[in-house]
Amino acid sequence: MTHDIVEDGFLILADITGFTAFVTASEVEHGAWVTGALLETVMREMSPPLEIQDLEGDAVFALGPERLVPDGHAVPSVLRGAFAAFKEEQRKLALDESCGCRACRGVAGLDLKLIAHHGQFVRQLVGGRSRVAGPDVIVAHRLLKNPVGAGAYLLVTEAALAPAGLDPSISAMRRYRISYPYLGEIVCFVADLDRSAREPSPAMAIGAV
Repeated sequence: MTHDIVEDGFLILADITGFTAFVTASEVEHGAWVTGALLETVMREMSPPLEIQDLEGDAVFALGPERLVPDGHAVPSVLRGAFAAFKEEQRKLALDESCGCRACRGVAGLDLKLIAHHGQFVRQLVGGRSRVAGPDVIVAHRLLKNPVGAGAYLLVTEAALAPAGLDPSISAMRRYRISYPYLGEIVCFVADLDRSAREPSPAMAIGAV
């Protein structure tokens, strides 16, 4: 194991919701192909400027260290782009009538949620493989399980608001207090991405201050 490198920056997770139900009800080959196409689309939109750290089943884990993303105000636009690309790829797959299997017909039932946190992480090389660790990495991943509910949304922790240039009052984001064992209470703000896409008004835009 090499010496640890501590960095500050964004920790982003883009998670396909409805994944388990979709995969278990779909043909193995086509189910994997459909979700792979969607995840690849999200990864392509996020990087650059974000750095893809890992692909974790149904989620993309990306980092925005300050050395790569000195202006965090660009991050909301990157996330908007990733969501828009996901929806466009989903639409194309759903409209393709060349295959009538359950996977190709069920793709419209999937959605995307985005988690954005900001903090410190330790970058390590373990057994020749890169990984990041630290309490803030745990926070970002724990937030995948939250009381917000279903649908497409962006969840931003209070720690990520200022670095991302977000003002919850302008963006009409709902406030949540979420508690986890050992991590304590985490204050988050949530924007409905589906509504933002339908109503691109200043009140609902996920934009900078």
